[in-house]
Amino acid sequence: MATANLGFEEKLWEMADKLRGSMDSGEYKNVVLGLLFLKYVSDAFEEKYLELKEDEWAEEEDRDEYVAENIFFVPQEARWSFIKDNAKKPEIGQLIDTAMIAIEKENSTLVGVLPKTYARPELDKTRLGETIDLFSFKVGDEDSREKDVIGRVYEYFLSNFASAEGKNGGEFYTPSSIVSLLVEMLEPYQGRVYDPACGSGGMFVQSSKFVKEHQGRIDNLSVYGQESNPTTWKLCKMNLAIRGIDGNLGQYQADTFLNDLHKGLKADFILANPPFNIKDWGGDKLQDDVRWQYGLPPQNNANFAWVQHMISKLAPAGTAGFVLANGSMSSNAGGEGEIRKNLVENDLVECIVTLPGQLFYSTQIPVCIWFISKNKIKTGKRERNNKILFVDARHLGFMADRTHKEFSKEDINKIAKTFHSWRGTNDHEYIDELGFCKEATLEEVREHYYVLTPGRYVGIATHEDDGNEIFEETMERLTSELAEQFIKSKELEEQIRKSLGAIGYGV
Repeated sequence: MATANLGFEEKLWEMADKLRGSMDSGEYKNVVLGLLFLKYVSDAFEEKYLELKEDEWAEEEDRDEYVAENIFFVPQEARWSFIKDNAKKPEIGQLIDTAMIAIEKENSTLVGVLPKTYARPELDKTRLGETIDLFSFKVGDEDSREKDVIGRVYEYFLSNFASAEGKNGGEFYTPSSIVSLLVEMLEPYQGRVYDPACGSGGMFVQSSKFVKEHQGRIDNLSVYGQESNPTTWKLCKMNLAIRGIDGNLGQYQADTFLNDLHKGLKADFILANPPFNIKDWGGDKLQDDVRWQYGLPPQNNANFAWVQHMISKLAPAGTAGFVLANGSMSSNAGGEGEIRKNLVENDLVECIVTLPGQLFYSTQIPVCIWFISKNKIKTGKRERNNKILFVDARHLGFMADRTHKEFSKEDINKIAKTFHSWRGTNDHEYIDELGFCKEATLEEVREHYYVLTPGRYVGIATHEDDGNEIFEETMERLTSELAEQFIKSKELEEQIRKSLGAIGYGV
């Protein structure tokens, strides 16, 4: 994880967890992350404040001095030193709400974003004061903003909230190793980056981190996102602000399908983890939508609505990488097979990666990553027209805890290196690897009736052992396929029930 080397996040989490009391994790999340945000903006302000104070020609209370360096101006009543000094007072909740209002008043991009519910009676003020003391940490003498200390703690807390909230947690948080894999494969050095279901903003944060690690300039990235959940939209705004990322998330939360806030956008990179298999997505209201160039998405599953929405947002040489349920690679229900065929025949599908189970907090449904490119010739040196790279990564990853897997850096490098070798964007020669990766021609895909499951193409690796590993891999493949069949079976069962009910024979 991005926070692995700080050393104190776990202790912070354990202590902050005491605040929860009778609150559910959703409320608790907003209380704690709001405090972290207040701590961040105050730390950033105070670092600049001390610097200006030592400059005889500068005025430390001049708002313009801070705005010029993309630092939020923090009024005196909102500074952490003031909050900390008053942490034990019974009116601390009201003081924090006042601080949030003051920060929004001084910084127009945060209006309506910060939580202002700390004064409510059910929030234990003694524990709130203890949490403020807890967050009043210092990290050595180095610039904490340069080390992204608060950002990394924020990320750690997001992941823990996602784990605690289970299925609901996946609505705002994509595990960092999945985001890292997408970013390492797409390499968004500069240009327009878009996420149509941006959650708490992990794709943008990791993209900016990638740019910094490769000595690029963060202002070479333009970030665009949309999120339908109002609370998650606010989390994303705070997450980007903590990293100094100036993102366009629209003026408010909105449904991407029914109210596209970025009409006319053509993105160079799209990174997304849209919600899987959504049934009630408004398809009945969008039958004639111009985005459905490759076929009308079924009304009871939004997967290929997301795919085609993202294609409509790509620049002429743009590339999209996004997570979908494994059923998207093989399903023929509701015309999905025909849409998939049209995507392949129009040479839009560049790469498919199947992932191991247990990577996500939100679902145990087997998942994969699709890569779509508008123009393969412009995205690499190798000739790849009418060819697709298939990668089976189900055997990679390690158990980070009892219930969740993560990719190691080596896993991410292996997959990304294979992709870039195939594209011709690194110095390594691409070679098919039995059981892991295979370049398939359009004719081969046609022979498989446009089913894009990598296991059909890469084969099964041979081993010089007693055969147990082959058995395990075979069983993993078969159980994954069986899970897909169960999902399809349930969909067909519902369709049959509806059909019978329509003619008066309800089951």
